[in-house]
Amino acid sequence: MAAAGGGGGGGGPSAGAGRGGRGDRSRKVYVFDRREKESQQGERLLQVGERLDFAGFRAAVCQRLGISPEEKFVITTTSRKEITSDNFDETVKDGVTLYLLKSVDQLLLTATKERIEFLPHYDTLVKSGMYEYYASEGQNPLPFALAELIDNSLSATSRNTGIRKIQIKLHFDETQGKPAVAVIDNGRGMTSKQLNNWAVYRLSKFTRQGDFESDHSGYVRPVPVPRSLNSDISYFGVGGKQAVFFVGQSARMISKPADSQDVHELLISKEDFEKKEKNNESIYSGFIRNRKPSDSVHITNDDERFLHCLISEEKEKKSFTAVVITGVQPEHILYLKNYFHLWTRQLAHIYHYYIHGPKGNEKHTSKEVGPFNNIDIEISMFEKGKAPKIVNLREIQDDMQTLYINTATDSFEFKAHVEGDGVVEGIIRYHPFLYDRETYPDDPCFPSKLKDEDDDEDCYIIEKGARGKRPIFECFWNGRLIPYTSVEDFDWCAPPKKRGLAPIECYNRISGALFTNDRFQVSTNKLTFMDLELKLKDKNTLFTRISNGQEQRVKIDREFSFWLKDCHEKYDKQIKFTLFKGIITRPDLPARKQGPWATYSAIEWDGKIYKAGQLVKTIKTLPLYYGSIEKFFLYGNHDGEVYATGGEVQIAMEPRALYDETKVVPIAKLDRTFAEKAVKKYVEDEMARLPDRLSVTWPEGDELFPNEIRPAGTTIGALRIEILNKKGEAMQKLPGTGHGGSKKLLVELKVILHTSSGNKEIISHISQHGGKWPYWFKKMENIQKLGNYTLKLQVVLNESNADTYAGRPLPSKAIKFSVKEGKPEKFSFGLLDSPFRIGVPFNIPLEFQDEFGHASQLINDIQPVLEASGLSLQYEGITKGPNCIIRGVTAKGPVNSCQGKTFNLKVILPGFKEDSQILKVRFLPGPPHQLKVKPDSEFLVIENGTAFPFQVEVLDESGNITTTQSKLVVHCKFSGAPNLPLYTVDCSSSGTSILSGPAIQVQNIKKDQTLKAKIEIPSCKDVAPVEKTIKLLPSSHVARLQIFSVEGQKAIQIKHQDEVTWIAGDVMRNLIFQMYDEGEREIHVTPTLAEKIKVNWTPEISKEQLLKGLLPDVQVPTSVKDMRYCQVSFQDDHVSLESAFTVRPLPDEPKYLKCELKGAKAVQMGQELQGEIVVIVTDQYGNLIQAFSPSSLSALGIAGTGLDSSQLKTTFQENTQSISVRGIKFIPGPPGNKELCFTWREFSDFIRVQLISGPPAKLLLIDWPELKESVPVINGKELQHPLIVQLCDQWDNPAPVPQVKINIIKANNLKLTPSNQQYKTDERGRANLGVFSVYAPRGKHTMQVKAIHNRNTIEGPIIKLMILPDPEKPIRLNVKYDKDTLFLAGGIFTDFMITVISEDDSIIKNINPARITMKMWKHSNNGNRPPANAETFSCNKIKGNDKEDGCFYFRDKAIPNKVGTYCIQFVFTMDKALILNSEQIIVDVQPNQPVKLVPKIQPATPAVSNVHSVANRTLVKDLHLIVTSLVLAENSPGKDSTEYFIIFEPQLPDLSRSLESYILPFMFSNDVKKQQQMLAFAKQKDELSQSIEMYRTVFETSKQLIDEMKCQVEVAKSKEAQLRNELKTNNIDIPTTQQVPYIEAVLKRKILEQEELKKKPRRSCTLPNYTKSSGNVLGKIAHLAQIEDDRAAMVISWHLASDMDCVVTLTTDAARRIYDETQGRQQVLPLDSIYKKTLPDWRRPLPHYRNGKLYFRPIGDPVFARDLLTFPDNVEHCETVFGMLLGDTIILDNLDAANHYRREVVKITHCPTLLTRDGDRIRSNGKFGGLQNKAPPMDKLRGMVFGAPVPKQCLVLGQQIDLLQQYRNALDKLNSLTKELNSELEYLQSPEMKKKKQELDEREKTLKLMEQQLLGITPMRKCSDSLFHPAKVEMADCPNPPKRMRREITRQNRTVTKTNV
Repeated sequence: MAAAGGGGGGGGPSAGAGRGGRGDRSRKVYVFDRREKESQQGERLLQVGERLDFAGFRAAVCQRLGISPEEKFVITTTSRKEITSDNFDETVKDGVTLYLLKSVDQLLLTATKERIEFLPHYDTLVKSGMYEYYASEGQNPLPFALAELIDNSLSATSRNTGIRKIQIKLHFDETQGKPAVAVIDNGRGMTSKQLNNWAVYRLSKFTRQGDFESDHSGYVRPVPVPRSLNSDISYFGVGGKQAVFFVGQSARMISKPADSQDVHELLISKEDFEKKEKNNESIYSGFIRNRKPSDSVHITNDDERFLHCLISEEKEKKSFTAVVITGVQPEHILYLKNYFHLWTRQLAHIYHYYIHGPKGNEKHTSKEVGPFNNIDIEISMFEKGKAPKIVNLREIQDDMQTLYINTATDSFEFKAHVEGDGVVEGIIRYHPFLYDRETYPDDPCFPSKLKDEDDDEDCYIIEKGARGKRPIFECFWNGRLIPYTSVEDFDWCAPPKKRGLAPIECYNRISGALFTNDRFQVSTNKLTFMDLELKLKDKNTLFTRISNGQEQRVKIDREFSFWLKDCHEKYDKQIKFTLFKGIITRPDLPARKQGPWATYSAIEWDGKIYKAGQLVKTIKTLPLYYGSIEKFFLYGNHDGEVYATGGEVQIAMEPRALYDETKVVPIAKLDRTFAEKAVKKYVEDEMARLPDRLSVTWPEGDELFPNEIRPAGTTIGALRIEILNKKGEAMQKLPGTGHGGSKKLLVELKVILHTSSGNKEIISHISQHGGKWPYWFKKMENIQKLGNYTLKLQVVLNESNADTYAGRPLPSKAIKFSVKEGKPEKFSFGLLDSPFRIGVPFNIPLEFQDEFGHASQLINDIQPVLEASGLSLQYEGITKGPNCIIRGVTAKGPVNSCQGKTFNLKVILPGFKEDSQILKVRFLPGPPHQLKVKPDSEFLVIENGTAFPFQVEVLDESGNITTTQSKLVVHCKFSGAPNLPLYTVDCSSSGTSILSGPAIQVQNIKKDQTLKAKIEIPSCKDVAPVEKTIKLLPSSHVARLQIFSVEGQKAIQIKHQDEVTWIAGDVMRNLIFQMYDEGEREIHVTPTLAEKIKVNWTPEISKEQLLKGLLPDVQVPTSVKDMRYCQVSFQDDHVSLESAFTVRPLPDEPKYLKCELKGAKAVQMGQELQGEIVVIVTDQYGNLIQAFSPSSLSALGIAGTGLDSSQLKTTFQENTQSISVRGIKFIPGPPGNKELCFTWREFSDFIRVQLISGPPAKLLLIDWPELKESVPVINGKELQHPLIVQLCDQWDNPAPVPQVKINIIKANNLKLTPSNQQYKTDERGRANLGVFSVYAPRGKHTMQVKAIHNRNTIEGPIIKLMILPDPEKPIRLNVKYDKDTLFLAGGIFTDFMITVISEDDSIIKNINPARITMKMWKHSNNGNRPPANAETFSCNKIKGNDKEDGCFYFRDKAIPNKVGTYCIQFVFTMDKALILNSEQIIVDVQPNQPVKLVPKIQPATPAVSNVHSVANRTLVKDLHLIVTSLVLAENSPGKDSTEYFIIFEPQLPDLSRSLESYILPFMFSNDVKKQQQMLAFAKQKDELSQSIEMYRTVFETSKQLIDEMKCQVEVAKSKEAQLRNELKTNNIDIPTTQQVPYIEAVLKRKILEQEELKKKPRRSCTLPNYTKSSGNVLGKIAHLAQIEDDRAAMVISWHLASDMDCVVTLTTDAARRIYDETQGRQQVLPLDSIYKKTLPDWRRPLPHYRNGKLYFRPIGDPVFARDLLTFPDNVEHCETVFGMLLGDTIILDNLDAANHYRREVVKITHCPTLLTRDGDRIRSNGKFGGLQNKAPPMDKLRGMVFGAPVPKQCLVLGQQIDLLQQYRNALDKLNSLTKELNSELEYLQSPEMKKKKQELDEREKTLKLMEQQLLGITPMRKCSDSLFHPAKVEMADCPNPPKRMRREITRQNRTVTKTNV
């Protein structure tokens, strides 16, 4: 049993309430009814019995809520899980909240509250002793609190396929509420149950079992990924709660899962907890608010106004979670604002590898989004009155990991395996020393750099570790930084106790990072590791090195030492100390630092050499030192050259005459950018104590300031000048005692005027010092000209007046100033704006001048005086400034005429020297002011129907006739009767005119009537109107007209519109008429009146008869069906009258016999005529007369040619008084028209019928060439004529038999397209098979057409075809070039001209040049196919002299630099699949112009002696330069055991350039025995060098091949990853194993699903489509479009019913051809005849949108009908067709919606035709209703309906199938390339290659030993880099290369012998 209890909004159970009870324990269930918006708002409480089942529960719900049991609804949980009998017991628990909905996915119309409890888990006690959450470690912990919330977001977004977006928003804008912090992600969201679980403290993902629902239920550990970046970092159920309450006082959790319609919202706060504790309520309970997205009605507190904006963004999100923290602590707000850069940098450090991927933020790597760097963390801070601060963590470039990565030059990767599954990936990075500094980056938390101060103590610190006291390794857990744990080092990477391979300071230049998986324990707040370092330093931990992604078992300490040594040698850039002098002690230093110091005379630093005596400058010293180097100091007991990171330098200060001291500074403080000239200049400046500047004062005032603007004539005051040196001391002569008076200093003053023609000197003075008085110049008052000036003061020497001394200019000073105009003293008039009118204000512009005539401005106030004879003048005021005017001048007075009058206007300005000016002004009349009308009388009398003229004049306010306005129109309006005229006249030209118009006509006036006339000017509202009174008298003109018919003495009136009957063809006579005026007085007809009377039945009227009152006779129509309308009219200037009657004819006497054929007019041979012939009798005019009777049948005669009368039947038809004749039949004969003759009494008539052909018996071709001749057709092209066949009878007459099947019989090698089509005849017996494209071998072919009719075969003619080659089909490429030219290495190829040749050997033109390419590769014996790496060239642009069309040119293509045989091939890409290649051109690349001299075969190094034997003295025997028998002279002098050189210099006078000489070294000795020894060594050395070069070539080739293959593999991997991501986007996940079988299975399943969807029946159009005989036919309209919705398809198809059968063509010619073929029966629509400018814009919005805004809210889902159409083909053409047919037609749901829509639209614009899905139509004129506006059911449309498109799922499957096929191909390619790469790598590691590598090493060692032996034999050997270029052999173990060794040993002069070749 279930008892319904509780009220509407009962509360939940109190905390600690017992759940037990006696008997049947019940459960409390809270139910919300949300089926309708008006449903019960609150919750209902139900008590559910323990043994109650679902059916009983549903019944209880119905009873409690008053719902009928038969009503359909669903009961769901707040997570939208439907309650059924299967899950009732496990789902409906005590305290659960349920919904009543119409359906599971119904939108939640109003919000609900769900009771929850979140009692802390028992782990709170178990793990309460763990590390306190936020131990500061000397840092602000707030970033780590935010990191906890980011961890949750990372975990929530881990399954996102696209961008994982996480936003942190700091709302510190007081206008939007109190401060808040919001963390928002686009993850999978939480259900209400999962949100409840979140609130439970200590509920980790591993303990969520039983009643706890979680997305981690059945937790599965993620698969290993690089750096453990698996996002599995939300673990313990602690961090989120701790973080929100550390940051603030309250947290609002808002979340929406992806598969839910509802948003769940939970609010927990410290205030709420305290309130519950105070009220003794359950603390850990509350409500989850379930609501629809974007519903913020519950946010009523102004402190949270910002939430409205945040909630409004929910509508666009599929799923999300937002954590909103309010009550933020004040100290946190200050930290977040003031240290924004610092804490965002810390977050970027914590999540560095999640943001940038496993490799981190490398500078030169791609930033494209991938599976490991698709996380977007954005932080924004909003403050009042400030622009928002927005930063993306990806954009931060100064976090520590970025600095570590980008300052490192190399890295050492390793991996550590601990017991269990613990795996740690590690990386060590090397930060080199560069010249003067360590590059190890500084951390603000661990400052390590030295202070850059000038403290002497700092200069003596010899070594400082780059890393300082910082540990090596930072530690990351699952890819996230654990900030308070670091690892100092490991045994194998710690600094050794003894000196190792690398200097000890190198160990301080490494940084590192450790990446652990989740097998290592961290604290719940993820700040520290619990056991990492212990496990890593356990003896069982195994360290391996990672090289090229492969794990290697090596000795990790040895590998690390070698790596560190290589880094030091390759990357550290230190100072080299050279020229060692000795060891000294420096007593000037403190005792512990006095020695030992090594001294040197030179250093090499950053590629520059610094040595003693060199001038240098320091930096970062106070002051800066300039001097010369004396020596260098290096601390330590060194001997000889040594490298070090620093030292000191002793500098002698310069110039020594001023400074007699030395300074010792660190070498790092030398300015490496110094220029020696700058130091010398400094010395010179110090030596010179010369004048420096001028001091200028103005003792009497009138100072001239720089750039001052002064009025003309202003005084420049007196000047006092002093000459000062750099120390500020005044001086009158040059320093020194030997100058005497000749070196006194003078000051010259010049004033220079700058003009456009040049500078002009207007004042020049010189002043000398007087001993007691300084330099002085008097004041200047004569500067009047306007312009720019310079006052220049220049110091010059006495006597010489020179302004320079010792090559330096003496001091000077220039003051630039400008002279402007003075105050105004006179004036003139400016340009006035005419014309001037009486009473119209105008302005008088004034121009002012100063006393010197310069243009000036009015500054002071002034009152002008204006005078003019005969006028009264006034003005508004005068303006000051640059544009001075007297404003608003108004004149009044007479001007006599419209042309105006000229006046002298005098202007007086009091106070000016010239105070008056006279201006001549012509004044015109002013604007209209009054209206004068004549006659002056106010009472006028006129007769009705007459007009009255008025004389009007337009006057201004002074009474002048005016014409000022362009449209001065005077109106006269009459009132007192309807329809009175309006008089108008234009007075614009003269100001006066006659006002008149149409006659005044008042209808039905019987007596006098009074009217009013109002005369006014509408355009001049200020002119008063004039009114007149008019007395209107009745008119004496004709007012009424009457017609009479006189019969004897009686006149019968024929009223207007009467009907009169009369005998057909007769004449009506004796018609008269009478007329009356408005007073009903009869009017006598006068000749004038007679001329105005007209009749409509005759054009000519007798005037005499009209004067008598007689009308013309009326001719009666001959047909009884015709009635004559007769009208008499009178029209004069006053009235238009008419009177009319109708004459109806009656039949006359019988006259003719008439026959009519009813039914088909054609009769087939041997068949009776289908239908009857009706015979009637008519009068002379053809009117039917009832003359027949049954007895008349015998009197009817029937005759005709070939008529078979045996079956004739005649019948009398009484109802029509006619005779029916049937059974007409003809004897077979030629078809054609047959005439039948019918006779009765004296009457007869003829009728014609058509005799048509018999049944089909033959097939004939229509419009086909002569069958005897072959029809020529180009292979692959269409026939010139369509193949049209006609069925004929046995007499070759066309047989119109439709639906006869037509077949084509042909040979197999003859292919026709289109093929496999069925052809049938039309209603004419004709079948149009269309135009075929023919594919066949060249030559003659035949085909035959046959028909099958009634199972009988009808043979057709045999068609002969002649197949011709296709001139448009390319078959080969023709290449033309100069075959006789030579191809020289490094030169330019000759021009290649390419043409594409067709089947008929002609050149194909109009080819895109981009499709023609040239490929070139090295010729090989493995085949001539171009390799993948063949070099490709594009063709060049056509030049002006290239006249041949269709030719493509390849010019200026580079010839390879290497001599050899090359292949060239040209390629024409016809399409994606077809490629046409030219024949390959074999090119022999020959040597180019000579640039150096080398032998054809490198000779061995000769060894000779000066003995008698020629053989022992022979240097060259056969050297192919060519030099023969070059022999050393006998007893030639020379040093024994010395190497000499022979230089062969070619002397070629014809060569334009000099060649590089060939140098042949040889060994010389005085002893034959030693000569033999040297010769053997030289030969062996040459052989070794050649073999080493061969080995190196082999290894280099293999390396290049592997690099290329790796590149191909990377491209293939990228393509595979791209396709995999696309498949994942399409919901297809590819497993990591068994990929190919899985893909094949999925592909097969998808194809089957697609085929099943295609086979499902769907709506189709059964209307037969028109056969497309050419490409210009699109098809019938019914087949061009498809519509998915059935109701819309029904109504649109009906709306276009008359057009559905219409054939659409591209051209009018194609339409005309169809028209002719169908004899005009087929509708056609050519597209080139459509006026496209009137077509609708398919992007136009619906009419209820105005300017992009909704004008009104429509109902019924309106949509343009055209937008419901989809077009399978020819989209652009179809849009044109249906845009014209449908226009802007709109479709809605029903008629009410359509009427509402039209009613609103017509308020703003025109409404188009409206259709409804119910089948109604409202036309554009508003008409609806009736059968013509109601669509019939779908089945009544007889298949003439638009078909349905392919289901969308079918298209989705097609896309998935295409992606799967692409992925399978990409995977096959990747596997193939990987296999080839692995094979090549294995080959490199094969014993054969290892043996070759070993042989190379042995030969290099042997060569090294031989060179040492040769050096021992020839101790005085001399070499020169400029004379020969030996092969460079790098020895791994040799400290110095051989060339350096030889340079160090051999220092004597070389001996060179020159030989001219």
